[in-house]
Amino acid sequence: MNIAYFHRLRPASFLTSSLIGLMLLVGSQTQAHAAEDASEPAFRALYKELVEINTTLSVGSCTQAAEAMAARLQAAGLPAADTQILVPPERPKDGSLIAVLRGRDAKALPILLLAHIDVVEAKREDWQRDPFTLVEENGFFYARGASDDKAMAAVFTDSLIRYQQRGFKPRRSIKLALTCGEETADTYNSVSWLLKTHPEALKAAFALNEGAGGELDASGKPTVLQIQAGEKVYQDFQLEITNSGGHSSRPVRDNAIYRLSAALSRLGAYQFPLALNPVTTAYFEAQSKIVPVEAASAMRAVLANPVDGPATETLWSLNPGWNSMLRTTCVATQVNAGHAPNALPQRAQANVNCRILPGVPVAAVQATLKQIFADDGIAISTVGEDAVIGPPPPLTAAMLEPVKKIAKTLWPTATLVPTMSTGATDSRFLNAAGIPSYGLSGMFHDAEGSHAHGLDERIRVKSLLDGRRFLHEVVKLYAMQPG
Repeated sequence: MNIAYFHRLRPASFLTSSLIGLMLLVGSQTQAHAAEDASEPAFRALYKELVEINTTLSVGSCTQAAEAMAARLQAAGLPAADTQILVPPERPKDGSLIAVLRGRDAKALPILLLAHIDVVEAKREDWQRDPFTLVEENGFFYARGASDDKAMAAVFTDSLIRYQQRGFKPRRSIKLALTCGEETADTYNSVSWLLKTHPEALKAAFALNEGAGGELDASGKPTVLQIQAGEKVYQDFQLEITNSGGHSSRPVRDNAIYRLSAALSRLGAYQFPLALNPVTTAYFEAQSKIVPVEAASAMRAVLANPVDGPATETLWSLNPGWNSMLRTTCVATQVNAGHAPNALPQRAQANVNCRILPGVPVAAVQATLKQIFADDGIAISTVGEDAVIGPPPPLTAAMLEPVKKIAKTLWPTATLVPTMSTGATDSRFLNAAGIPSYGLSGMFHDAEGSHAHGLDERIRVKSLLDGRRFLHEVVKLYAMQPG
């Protein structure tokens, strides 16, 4: 700033007061950043402890991890009465932590900060490093759960600790839920269990959860910050056909494997109808302004005329995820047939995994599959519990403005992009229960991603620390909104 020039335009008193105000603002921001930096070692220790507690279904314990985080919250001054470990009697290792920072307005529903602390299995012999020892190397943290989802679990726990230590008095309560079983929901899922047995534990105006991050370009510059609103519905179907079989030396026309193969080939050639919704429309509108020309042109064509054609084929070829956001998808994932190498098959089975657009009934998809297969001898049945279906949460100004405000200060080059998850998270249970749930992390990944569920899972150190700062400030703004 050219002070001499500014002085010619304004009276001295205005200049003095403005400079004082600017100095106070800069000073307060500097103090806040210094306090954040001073608390970073404690956060790193918390994150390391949480990551290194094995929480796999086979040999791990979510209860141990929940107790460790509860101990840290209580050590920071959160009353023991405001922390509880809820454990199914028949599953003692699958406990969850519920903790509350009390707000000033007892009538306002709280904000729910949700993160699962269970992780996918990991074999030491397959990894370059011990999957249950946190390793910092070349700007990344490596370990099972380093990203999915102990990064957010650690950040949320750390935020509650810092709010408590610094005397932050939110208008509405902030509730933390560290849950178990997200990765193995067909065996047990604590969000589903809590909604059925302890509904007050998760009661909230809305929830923040995993499901969205950010994208970096090749130079490491943030380009896209995602906020997830809604997700596709996960549903497996089992196909089965049986007949009498026989000796392989005497083939017959009615072969179970051939009939099942023909049905799956018809499925492979089928595309469910294209269907945009408010979130996917907003997603493609935002993306069309920042992606390369070929993709941008195809997106604009689909938005202008949402029907299948060359534009949708282009999007599918460029990014399978774009195709998945446009429609329900069903794909064969497993087959099992025959009982002996020298016998005609008596049974042929396949699993078809469907990711269904919000609002589309599972029964309607099953009926479509029956039409595609065109074989009454193939039995089609759902696998597992009935899919949980809820409406996508609304992206209101009250949800978006805090994100925009904090993101602008941290990542001015990033575009905020609403997105619908093509995978599945615990948000599906909350949305179905009437608790709007949004994916928001502020944790950016490069094109290689986090390797979640795979070998050598990782997260950029800078991404984790930036996400920590982002979520801490965004939650504060949400917490000060009226109920």
